[in-house]
Amino acid sequence: MVTQRINIIGVGGIPQVLKGDDLPELFVRAALEQGDPFEEGDVLVVAQKVVSKAEGRLVSLHEIEPSDRAISFAAESGKDPRMVELVLRESRAVVRQDPERGILITETSHGHVCANSGIDTSNVPGRDVALLLPEDPDASAMAIASRVRALAGIERLAAVIADTFGRPWRTGHANVAIGIAGLRPLIDYRGTEDVFGRVMRVTEMATADEVAGAAELVMGKAKGVPLAIVRGLAGELVGPPDDPTGVRPLLRDRESDLFR
Repeated sequence: MVTQRINIIGVGGIPQVLKGDDLPELFVRAALEQGDPFEEGDVLVVAQKVVSKAEGRLVSLHEIEPSDRAISFAAESGKDPRMVELVLRESRAVVRQDPERGILITETSHGHVCANSGIDTSNVPGRDVALLLPEDPDASAMAIASRVRALAGIERLAAVIADTFGRPWRTGHANVAIGIAGLRPLIDYRGTEDVFGRVMRVTEMATADEVAGAAELVMGKAKGVPLAIVRGLAGELVGPPDDPTGVRPLLRDRESDLFR
């Protein structure tokens, strides 16, 4: 019996990313310099933060005029009303709010359910500056995968843009996929038999989230490593980067969400 082996490689040496930077070129150069050039079938896991920075998604809070709703929540929670306003603007719905604890769970314009619409103020330059999620993470992932393929002379390579979310029912944060290109987001085992011959009815594995979570082990919040290579995934999981599937199959619709 041959046991599958997966390697996860953190790619360092990538400078602080600025608006307009060519991320694929930075990635290819850094991987070559550390002796880990990209290979066929690789999955690149990219930290959301560097994608947002390259796309110019930094916002000065000085430019934000809070609404009455934002001011009201801020007064109860002690939060900056400008930040609350930005969170509301970047959401399509507020899922849960707890002003006493300052918790605001939203559904982003992309369909992700997370704290504060995924907006972050850590590891960003300047004071009173916030970083938004990429406008279209799937399109960002596709652009990265396509250009890296061209630069590295590779035909099969996938990209996952990952961000750190809290999780219902469990303590702690974990990396999840918010943008996908060239990787099957789910493996659907429904209708197949388990090792005892019983037909599975509900099992779907979130492949892209598992890949994002595994990559975080070598990236880390404080390590300053914005890119990881996940190497050795089964061939049928990695396809061409122009696969339009994206992250949507991972987003539970409201009708099947028992907790909304």
